[in-house]
Amino acid sequence: MGLGASLPAVRCRALGRVSVAVTVAAGLALTGACGGGEDGGDSLTVGLLLPGGGASRFGQFDRPLIEKRLEELCPDCPTATVAATPESAVQRQQLDSMITRGVDVLIVAAVDPKGLRSSVEAADRAGIPVVAYDRLAEGPISGYVTFDGAVVGRLQGEALLKAMGAKADGGQIVMMNGATIDPNAGWFKRGSLSVLKDKVKIGKSYDTVGWRPENAYVNMTGAIAALGGGNIDGVLAANDSLAGAAVSALNAAEVRPLPPITGQDADLAAVRRIVRGDQYMTVYKPFKPAADAAVEMAVALGRGNSVESIATGTVDSATTKDIPAVLLPSVSVTAGNIKDTLVKDGMYTIDQICTPRLRSACDEAGLTP
Repeated sequence: MGLGASLPAVRCRALGRVSVAVTVAAGLALTGACGGGEDGGDSLTVGLLLPGGGASRFGQFDRPLIEKRLEELCPDCPTATVAATPESAVQRQQLDSMITRGVDVLIVAAVDPKGLRSSVEAADRAGIPVVAYDRLAEGPISGYVTFDGAVVGRLQGEALLKAMGAKADGGQIVMMNGATIDPNAGWFKRGSLSVLKDKVKIGKSYDTVGWRPENAYVNMTGAIAALGGGNIDGVLAANDSLAGAAVSALNAAEVRPLPPITGQDADLAAVRRIVRGDQYMTVYKPFKPAADAAVEMAVALGRGNSVESIATGTVDSATTKDIPAVLLPSVSVTAGNIKDTLVKDGMYTIDQICTPRLRSACDEAGLTP
């Protein structure tokens, strides 16, 4: 879909007042919908699909930030209603339902980017542009917002080598990668291997089905049995959930000392592990710029406008070339810079991080007065 092209069947163009309603659940009526009827209306409906809610980063950070930015762009809009699912089949059903009900634009963080292709193609046929968020779904995507995965992987690899010290030259590591259906997982892996491949021996490398920590726990347990806990000099875990599973497996096997372990997403539990010394680092991805860019792209596309002024470059997927994209930077976080990154940005307070059991460790990390 061209950036400046008209969008057939997309409603509510050049409005004086745009009302944005976010809906994702199948069967949920669209509040103030402006499509699907002959008379139209003065509202713009934005469908939002996230792969996880509750305790996931999407539930804790992305969702409220997206809601806030939508409210800023349209102060009189109703409160956003968001549903999420980690199941690809359910997400396809939700997306198809939103197409049927006539949303004007979609923001989609795909559970299965390849498996969602047919639904993205159906949205395009209905004249509904799709903004891919965090993960690049296949099909005719109109905009993409994410963090540069190559940078994320490099930050993890560089941090792991630093933490390994003398063992960084020829030591043995285990790689706990993400799900093969997620193109970001491959992106992270390639970025980390660009740093690690000529420096360390990769004793075991696992792709974690569904990014599920229970699967990572089984894999890490297998690596310990195959290699011996004392022969694992580092663990490249692609995100914090996998890192937590690796820590649990190493603890269950009574491996001491724990090898350095990487992570990603700056989950609160991971930050506490870093303070405690169980995890070496995480990659902090400031979510607000990503949420802001996705909402701004969605509203522009929903209004029939170009996103060229929002995009900072282009990317290619397996099916689509030159997708307008915003690729954002990430930050490596260790115990020494938690205060100057996560706390400074307001992601967490000292009190949230420093539970009573962590007070002495927080003192040592310089987090408490």
